[in-house]
Formats: sequence, structure tokens, C-alpha cells
Amino acid sequence: MFDSRHIKTFHEVVRAGSYSAAARALGYTQPAITQQMKALERDVGTPLFIRVGRGMRLTEAGEALSRHATVILDSMSAAQQQMGALTRLRSGRVRVCAFPSASATIIPEAMARLAAGHPGVRVDLLENEPPESLQRVVRGECDITLAFTYPGLHEHVPDELVEIPLLEDQLTVLLPAGHPLARRRAVQLADLAEERWIAGCLRCRANLLHECAELGFAPDIAFTTDDNLVVQSLVAEGLGVAMIPALVLNFLCHRKVTGRPLQPASRRQISAYVLREHLRIPATALVLDELRTVAANKVGC
Repeated sequence: MFDSRHIKTFHEVVRAGSYSAAARALGYTQPAITQQMKALERDVGTPLFIRVGRGMRLTEAGEALSRHATVILDSMSAAQQQMGALTRLRSGRVRVCAFPSASATIIPEAMARLAAGHPGVRVDLLENEPPESLQRVVRGECDITLAFTYPGLHEHVPDELVEIPLLEDQLTVLLPAGHPLARRRAVQLADLAEERWIAGCLRCRANLLHECAELGFAPDIAFTTDDNLVVQSLVAEGLGVAMIPALVLNFLCHRKVTGRPLQPASRRQISAYVLREHLRIPATALVLDELRTVAANKVGC
């Protein structure tokens, strides 16, 4: 293994043409240059220079090492510049995985703030519902994941992950605009016991079943989809009602539906999850800061 300092000194000796000239250029003494070149020759296992009168020239091994030295020093310089850019947040890439309603609300605002302040930091956006999204962090497929948990379900979070709470998102019921309960300011879940339901992802469906069971009824689930636009369309056509998070109210697309908060209040916890060692990576920490800022201003907080 070569010492990078010796390679740099060797490169300067070749450029300057002598030990004494290299010593002046580098601010070393000539004996120090001589010692470094002897050490490098020991590492190589063969002489690098031969004396020719008062001068010196490279051996065949020296010629070969000289060609490599230029490449090595250029690569080291490029690496130092890239590391400096990463630590000073002029560049970097962060892979973020999020569930659909976060991708439509929290993520765009956070990425816009990031682009304005740090245009060299790029974000790759992936999409998955929990718990699969949590496993993607553990497997190294993303750096940050946004996921949600319901307090009554006690979902498992892998021990390797650090949780950064972002906001509590209130649950609401989505009703056809002409539904009799749409005139109320809030709706009791028990009042919807006879309705047909449109359920969401597996975790949301499990929470719906749990909350209804707590009130003594089993919901009649007619459709299941994790596509928020499909949920809205089904409700708009009077095919059922749905329990949705308040985040979804930010992008309601149908005038034929309306959202009403549930009473008593029911919420889900939205958090970011990372591997502990990733908290020390500047670009990752910056993205987390932007997510916190945006989440703090969201409805449902």
C-alpha cells in the first residue's frame, strides 16, 4: 500500500527534476525528500531513480509509477472536492420513500424549499405504504421513509430505525355531498354503522376494523383501494363512505364529496424513519429539517 504523501512528493520530484528542487517547492528539507523516496522504493520493491552524472532519470518502474501518480493525485483531488461539496451541502443525493398522501402534500413543499436553498442536493422519490416502506430503509433501498402508525394497532418498528415524529394527522370521514350527515360539523363513527365502506391500504383497513370493533360493529367493506383518487370517485358516486386522513383533504378533486372530522377525534402519527448512522450525513439531515418545517404547518398537526 502506497503512502499518498510519498506519491505526491514523488510526483513533484519528477516534475522539478531533482530532490533539491522538489524540497524547495514543497517546503521540505532535502534529507526529508530523500527519506520519503527511499520509503517509497521500499514499498515498490525496486529503485525508481538512477543517477546520470549530476542529474537523475527514472527507471522503468519509475516511469510506470509516474504515469499512475498523475491519475492517483487527480483522483484524490476530485475526491476531496466532492467530499467538500457534500459536507458543505453543494451536492448530494437522498432517497426518500413516502406513502401517497405524504407524497402529494408534505414532499412537494419540502422539496421546493430544498431546491431553493440547496439546488445541488437531489432527492429520489420512491413510494410505498408501511410496513413495506420501513423495510426498504432497513434493506438500504432508501435513506429516509415517511410512514404512519395508528395508536390502537401497536405496529412494530424495526429496532434499527430512529423515529422522528412529524405530525399527528386527524382522521375524517369522506361522504357524498348529499349525504344527510354532511350537514353536520363533525360525525360520530357509530352513526355510520349501517353504511357501506371503501377501505384503504392494509394498515388503514386494519385501523378501520379496530375502531369500529371498539364501538361494537363490523363495517360493511364494499371496496378496498389505496388510491386516494379512486376512493373519492367511489364516494362521489354514492357507493360508500371512507375514513381518510386530513392530509387528503388538501387535494380533494370532487365537488360531489365532503370531509367531516370524526368525534371523538381519531389520529394517526406520521413520522420519518432513518438508520441512526444516516443522521450524521449532512444531506440527509437537511432533508429531515425541511420535512419537519413543512409538517409543522400542515392541517392535522
